[in-house]
Amino acid sequence: MTRLLPHSLLGQLALLVLGAFIAAQAISVWFFADERGAAIRAAQRLETAERAAAVVRALESNPAASRQSILGAANSRLVRFSLTEAPMVETDEAMNSSARSGLVAALGGDRDLRVEEIAISPHDGRRAEPPAAFAWLHERMRAAGVAPVEFRLSVRLAEDAWLNMASRFQRPDLQLPPAILGSMLLSLTLIMSALWLGLRRITNPLRRLAAAADGFGLEGRRPEMPESGPREVLALSDALARMHARLSSVIADRTRMLAALGHDLRSPITALRVRVEMVEDDETRERMTATLDEMRDMVEATLAFARGLSADQSLEEVDLAELLEGLARELSETGPQIVFEATGPISADVRRMPIRRAVRNLLENAQRYGGGARVTMRKRGDEVEILIEDEGSGIPAEELDHVFDPFSRLETSRSRETGGIGLGLSIARSIFRAHGGDVALANRLEGGLRVMASLPGRTDNG
Repeated sequence: MTRLLPHSLLGQLALLVLGAFIAAQAISVWFFADERGAAIRAAQRLETAERAAAVVRALESNPAASRQSILGAANSRLVRFSLTEAPMVETDEAMNSSARSGLVAALGGDRDLRVEEIAISPHDGRRAEPPAAFAWLHERMRAAGVAPVEFRLSVRLAEDAWLNMASRFQRPDLQLPPAILGSMLLSLTLIMSALWLGLRRITNPLRRLAAAADGFGLEGRRPEMPESGPREVLALSDALARMHARLSSVIADRTRMLAALGHDLRSPITALRVRVEMVEDDETRERMTATLDEMRDMVEATLAFARGLSADQSLEEVDLAELLEGLARELSETGPQIVFEATGPISADVRRMPIRRAVRNLLENAQRYGGGARVTMRKRGDEVEILIEDEGSGIPAEELDHVFDPFSRLETSRSRETGGIGLGLSIARSIFRAHGGDVALANRLEGGLRVMASLPGRTDNG
């Protein structure tokens, strides 16, 4: 039965490339934001310095009585001016800054200027003191214009008073120009389209190859293998075809050997049976006869097993619903009831007699150990699924696979009337697998056993 992979190759590679693209674009955006933030922060410093120069000129060219009005007009939510006798900035930390140079150029002359820039908290605006271990990171963020800072400036006026200015620089919002955003989306579309087209050329032949390999029957017709695709896929297809031929040859040789061995064992068993009849002791004769009968049954079961794998019979179109209905009716006349349900005619290309033998074995097991069965058949995709459910005691979970081993029996009395030879399930599974199908067992939650058998169906079935 087909087992679907949790993730397809196309999906995995698409997610990998998409993740790599998003990571690359995120790094690009980070560099862009870094450069943009640094440029905006430099422009803010220069603009603030020019604003301070304008306030200085206004204060020095107007009467002292108008100074508070000038300062009130110059103040804003993020920029505050004040006049004090002592400078707010005690030491000049940015002697070579562009803001200081712009201020000197705007005011002219040689003035006592002090400039500093401190990191502040984005919540309350107070001075931020990052841990020593992260000081380098905070400094890097400040230089890039990411961390909020307060730009402070103190200028000595002609009257020995100091004009102090504190301007808060907030982190600039990240804005992507439409051209950059459009370029990113176009690149993503082209990359994903090329990836999809390239991977489809690889995955389509691989998907057909997986379906062909899944449909291999050891004695059935070889499924159609892909004839187009990458060179590696074609090489794999040829290797699978050769492997199928070798396996079919090995199975055919083993089947012929098994059939010949079973056939040759009949003669000595028959000769021994004749000699046993000459034994005078009744008890000894009965035990020897029982042993020979068991050997004969094993030989007959072995021959049936070999005939089930034999490729001598040709494939033919068989209505499986009609075949199962006839078997259910026939077995119900001589044993516990078997109820069959089907949605309508369902055909498959099979070898009629081996498939009939395999299904009969499964139904007889259900009669013997489950007291009857309910059989349903349905079409699922390209497969025909046969479900046989009984209400018996089921099978221990650890034995569900072992019961398919040749001569394996859960019934330990070794009586042919109660347990058979132990080849019934082996023959059934071998026949189904030789047709490209399979047989599996599972215990039902409500009690009993569920047998799930599958066969490749005809593509023209509804």
